[in-house]
Amino acid sequence: MARRLAELTYEEVAEILAAGPAVAIVPVGSVEPHGPHLPLETDTTISVVCAMRAADRLETRTEGGPVRAVVAPSVPYGVTDYASGFAGAIGVPAAALTSMLNAIARSLLATGFAHVCFVNNHLEPAHDAAVRAAIEGLPKGAASVACPLTRRWGRTLSDEFKRGDCHAGRYETSLVLAAGSHVRASFGELPTLGLSLSDAIRAGKSTFAEIGMERAYTGAPRDATRDEGEQLYDKLVTMVVTEITEALAVLPS
Repeated sequence: MARRLAELTYEEVAEILAAGPAVAIVPVGSVEPHGPHLPLETDTTISVVCAMRAADRLETRTEGGPVRAVVAPSVPYGVTDYASGFAGAIGVPAAALTSMLNAIARSLLATGFAHVCFVNNHLEPAHDAAVRAAIEGLPKGAASVACPLTRRWGRTLSDEFKRGDCHAGRYETSLVLAAGSHVRASFGELPTLGLSLSDAIRAGKSTFAEIGMERAYTGAPRDATRDEGEQLYDKLVTMVVTEITEALAVLPS
């Protein structure tokens, strides 16, 4: 099982760092509504599962050799402007998020980690930009962001994800089912909504309400399955591992 940084003692962390280059993976998410069937922590849950599985894969990989990795405590708050007006939407300003993540990365690097990867599955554009801004100015190869918003990784995911009608739809509901988190039974009764977030954002819509997402979801949650979630995690973990190993390759030797 992947090691959680917060569960280790300082001596155990020191032992990991003394053994050679090690990576800290930081899950990033949000506290916002995900339909009537998924918990507010959905994005954070997905990022945590990705981080844990990526750490396991890094530790056991054969091609290129294993990479020591730990999963740092998650950052559960993000930019949630699109969810404004819904109960339970708790957001922070983009500048505050960038500043905090930058400080976390610098602290982990100062502690002795060779690389810090922020794993982000809250896909609001302003949030993604804030996360990416947090690694600007850090040494080359010292930090990375793994997020499926980029074309490189988004095109490997499901059709619903590619269309953009995936907020609390089949895509995210499948991932939460596979994570073992509690999904309300109502997901099997929710009608399919073909509202594309990506199209709406390009059209200038700025909230779920403006888009027509009256219950804070779009897509087809009733079509979600645990098996599809497992398949999606495999692709997301590949994303995280690849971002980390490519960054490590450019670190000064």
